[in-house]
Amino acid sequence: MCNEHSSRQWNSEVYEDKQDFVAKPGVGVLTLLQPRPGERILDVGCGNGNLTAEIAAAGAIPTGIDLSEEMVRQARQKYPELNFQVEDASHYRTDVRFDAVFSNAALHWIKDASAVANSIWLALRNGGRFVAEFAGSGNVAVLTTAMEQALEAHGYAWAGRSPWYLPTIGEYASLLEQTGFRVTLAQHFDSPTPLKGETGVRDWLNKFADYFFPDVTPADKTSIYRTIEEKVRPHLDRGGRWMIDTRRLRIVAIKPPA
Repeated sequence: MCNEHSSRQWNSEVYEDKQDFVAKPGVGVLTLLQPRPGERILDVGCGNGNLTAEIAAAGAIPTGIDLSEEMVRQARQKYPELNFQVEDASHYRTDVRFDAVFSNAALHWIKDASAVANSIWLALRNGGRFVAEFAGSGNVAVLTTAMEQALEAHGYAWAGRSPWYLPTIGEYASLLEQTGFRVTLAQHFDSPTPLKGETGVRDWLNKFADYFFPDVTPADKTSIYRTIEEKVRPHLDRGGRWMIDTRRLRIVAIKPPA
């Protein structure tokens, strides 16, 4: 979804898996969208198309876009009657004007947030709405703080490892206002997420290893994982059930009528 993405920065399995640090159900944000029959709606970061299909079930006419060719392939296979396209949201342009733009659990993967906001602005008709939910400031902070400390203690610099854009509510609302939007709802809330797997936080670390530990030797990784686990256990291990400290932003904004 962004021209900054490389093979290290984009992993469709991580993006799609329910164990991702922002889960994908999207029920609450779909309720905010309130798709209506006949509306044209752009789904940015559509993934496997499940939410795009729910938008269509409401009678709307959705278009799903995603940077991942694999995700779009899956979406087309599951919902061949719907329109899915491989597109970079940072540079997406269309002659069609949409009544609404929707995005769930995707925008934190795109660091050029200004370019995405501009793409969304241009895709909307005057009076159209933008509804989104994604990870916000402080997301998985317990884990990333422990990761940073453990890596640096083993001689690895932290800078440049995180692939995520995690703005505060003020930062993102201000960005949208600078683009021209009128922000009508902005929420920043905790949404603790259970981790799957038999080894708790280690499964999560392995899933994100290509992002955070690509240059770490196997021996150092073993030691770093152990250090991280010890640091976060008092905060995330709840009687044998690991709960990750996810935080989300939920946004509704309007492109004013001409």
